[in-house]
Amino acid sequence: MAVPCKFERSILSHEEHETVRLTHHPAIYDVEVAELEAMRPRLRKMRDKERTLGRQKQREGRGKAEARGSSFPGTAKHASERKQVFAAALKRVNTELRRLHNLAARTAHVEAARKALALHRAANFMTYPPAGATAGEGMVPKPSERRRKIVAGAKIGRVSQATKVAQAVRDARG
Repeated sequence: MAVPCKFERSILSHEEHETVRLTHHPAIYDVEVAELEAMRPRLRKMRDKERTLGRQKQREGRGKAEARGSSFPGTAKHASERKQVFAAALKRVNTELRRLHNLAARTAHVEAARKALALHRAANFMTYPPAGATAGEGMVPKPSERRRKIVAGAKIGRVSQATKVAQAVRDARG
């Protein structure tokens, strides 16, 4: 459940409130990544401290534990609410860091894809180096060494005609 900022201000000290205030919506986008990384362990430590205080107060209330130390700090009354505030702030910081990490990764992937596409397109239009200086006139076609067989038009079909004539002579004999 969300906790109003006014309530946060009422249960937190000034330094704690300044730390938590930086994790809220408009302010978190202006904080640098390194500062967010440094804020994360601080918020964890505050949350864990409040969780310990809250659990100890619950145990004392049930009669399961003796009072620890001479007295608790003045903020121990709202230990569970303070823990919720720090946990919510930590969650916002983690979400923002994850968002920034994903944005950086997406940007890197887009740049790598564009570079790969440029390399792919450059490979399709490969320019070959010039041939350089050639000796003499360069390449000359070699004449074919195969023998040319040209049959005159009058000779086409002469063999089959000779067979017909020979057969006709034999038939005429008798």
